Amino acid sequence: MLRFDIDLNTFTIYFIDVILPIPIQKTFTYSVTKEEADFLQKGMRVAVSFGQSKMYSALVFNIHQTAPTLYEAKEIHQILDEKPIVNPTQLKHWEWIASYYMCSLGDVYRAAVPSAFLLESETIIHKNESFSNTELLSDQEYLIYEALQRQPQLTLHEISEVLDKKKVFPVINQLIDKSVLYIKEEIYETYKPKLVKYIRLHKNYQSDASLQELLSKLARAKKQRDVVLTFFQLKTEKKPIKAKVLSEKSGISPQIIKALVDKEIFEFYHIQTDRVQFKGEENPLKNLNQYQVKALEEIETSFQDKDIALLHGVTSSGKTEVYTKLIEKVLAQGKQVLFLLPEIALTTQIIKRLQNYFGNQISVFHSKYSVNERVEVWNNVLNTKVKAQIILGARSTIFLPFSNLGLIVVDEEHEVSYKQFEPSPRYNARDAAIVLGKLHKAKVLLGSATPSIETKFNATQNKYGLVNLNRRHGNVQMPKIELIDIKEKRRKKEMIGHFSDRLIQLMNDVLEEKKQIILFQNRRGFSPIVECTTCGNSPQCPNCDVSLTYHKYNNQLKCHYCHYHRAMPNFCGACGNASLDTKGFGTEQIELELKELFPNHSIGRMDSDTTRGKFGYQKIIEAFEAQEIDILVGTQMLSKGLDFDNVLLVGILSADTMLNYPDFRAHERAFQLMVQVSGRAGRSEKQGMVAIQTYNPYHQILQQVSTNSYEEMYAEQLQDRWQYHYPPYYRLIKITLKHRDYNKVNDGINWLAKALQNVFGEHVLGPTAPAVSRVRNQYIKNLMIKIPPRQSLVKTKEQLQKIKITFESVKEFRPIRFILDVDAY
Repeated sequence: MLRFDIDLNTFTIYFIDVILPIPIQKTFTYSVTKEEADFLQKGMRVAVSFGQSKMYSALVFNIHQTAPTLYEAKEIHQILDEKPIVNPTQLKHWEWIASYYMCSLGDVYRAAVPSAFLLESETIIHKNESFSNTELLSDQEYLIYEALQRQPQLTLHEISEVLDKKKVFPVINQLIDKSVLYIKEEIYETYKPKLVKYIRLHKNYQSDASLQELLSKLARAKKQRDVVLTFFQLKTEKKPIKAKVLSEKSGISPQIIKALVDKEIFEFYHIQTDRVQFKGEENPLKNLNQYQVKALEEIETSFQDKDIALLHGVTSSGKTEVYTKLIEKVLAQGKQVLFLLPEIALTTQIIKRLQNYFGNQISVFHSKYSVNERVEVWNNVLNTKVKAQIILGARSTIFLPFSNLGLIVVDEEHEVSYKQFEPSPRYNARDAAIVLGKLHKAKVLLGSATPSIETKFNATQNKYGLVNLNRRHGNVQMPKIELIDIKEKRRKKEMIGHFSDRLIQLMNDVLEEKKQIILFQNRRGFSPIVECTTCGNSPQCPNCDVSLTYHKYNNQLKCHYCHYHRAMPNFCGACGNASLDTKGFGTEQIELELKELFPNHSIGRMDSDTTRGKFGYQKIIEAFEAQEIDILVGTQMLSKGLDFDNVLLVGILSADTMLNYPDFRAHERAFQLMVQVSGRAGRSEKQGMVAIQTYNPYHQILQQVSTNSYEEMYAEQLQDRWQYHYPPYYRLIKITLKHRDYNKVNDGINWLAKALQNVFGEHVLGPTAPAVSRVRNQYIKNLMIKIPPRQSLVKTKEQLQKIKITFESVKEFRPIRFILDVDAY
């Protein structure tokens, strides 16, 4: 009787659940071999096919032995990583974001990792060698066949260029049917490490005798001999020698160095290096004044029993110096620090200050950096390198792979910029940072001169620690704020363009003192409306329900929603008259008026038109710091924590546009914006001045700004929020429907409103159309759900998810885009 020993392990099938970078609610299961299962870990990437032919880089979420019940698991294509690029704590954070903000893990994955990690396949067309009957081919098909004779494979983009048309799949499908070609999906790594070329002596010339022989051999080749001698001079520094440096120091062209390499006298080698490096000396931190010391002690005391603290410090009170002391203590414990900023412009100044204290322990992560630069920062944080101990960045920095986070600083925590609006996930970086801190058992410090009402409320309810810092650094007085009634000024004809005589007088006084001025106008471009003086027609965007903004510097009309643009017309499109006039004003118009009013002074402008380049912010900020610019005009990016010693006057040119906005947060935001921009004045020695031009100087918010009465504003707004059921007492979930067909959106929103009212009753607001009800040819309708304090947020979301699934199962509503925004702003 024969006996067989069977290894049961060889018949065990292993599976992995993966997150795909697409907006699908659940994970998908793929089969792997035992060897692959043993090698794989959570957080590694694998290439998988999804759908008919598309290939994606998916993230391993789970490894198990349970086969899926509803479909047969496909095999993976290949493993892309040798070790995880995402750690388990990150995945927990992603799960919280997906759950809380009602989006898919795929949305979070796509938003979190640099796009170089999100490999998608490219369709490659290969020729079939056995095909020869060209008579079967049409003209277009023959063009592709002919191109494949010259090179054996083509991409879709190359075929599109050959045919000079965008839609090429119909032609490709015909060629596949005729067996002329076949297609494959191929996946590529897009990240390329930066390699720096270095040079060293060839191994043949390592001994003294061989070196003597070399120098005598090069006696007649003067230039080559000079290169070798320069090489020996540089070698005394005992550092690797860059080929570029050798060429510069010797004054010899790279071609001669290449000739020496060809002769096997030198040889090139490469060292991988990061594209962005911050160098700096580690200087001692500044000494804190008595008020800062007290604030620091209170923060540390608060951190003993609470993980979150709010530092409510007036503008220019030295909050950054308090942060640096906390950072120093956390670094001494060998932990990482995350420093969140609301605006990329702010990183320029903060980097300089932190670099001065912490040398090369700083990394920066934001969208102005290239994909390759972001990959390098990601890898440095993942590997806890010395250069990634302090991470500065905008909201997306919360997604980095931290492993030993000790402190999170959220500077200017009140800023709207921390909220992601489009695309999903629509998270708030401040709130997500608090959860991240909890996962890492790290402390979180929220800092602001004008805290958001929700944060202040949490602090007064004893959820957060509260520390006040009410004195400016150096005991400089708070700026003197003056409200200028421009309605009265216009009546008395005391306005020159958009400037009152009083503002011009203040500006002249400041410029005579050789001081600088900041002017704030929260609208870019020259003019928001161009209007015909005969018929009143105004050019509109063809894709959005909004007037086109006039930009004078390139004589164009632009839409700030969809970026449509066209040349400024010479006559009215409706009646044909040439009498066109502009209404309203933006930063560009102010800049031009200033050049006429102050021809002998340098004028600068800081808005999204002038800061498009990678170093756009940096150039303007450095020029202003160096006092090369006397008057700087800008939008709200000027208000966010910038520190200029020489600014004595801040002018707010049109306060009313901020106040008259259809939003329950409009007054809070107007107060924050005006107080923040006012805080740029008089930060060093002399008391600064702030001039606010308004048609309504007796408005309650403007009166509170003029006396810097945050507590008064907070109490008043809190009362309104309680009365009208808004945050921080009630939570909000906003639902937005979008589609190109107005009737579809209208029918959909009405059906949805009834379904929601059946469940949530009077807590459903709407449906309403937003101020701009069509963007990029998509009609928009909104609904708002208010969630009372004692109502379960989890159960509310579950009911809402059920209604969403029912809505999307109705055939007529399926094409409508359904957007959920939790804690809507």
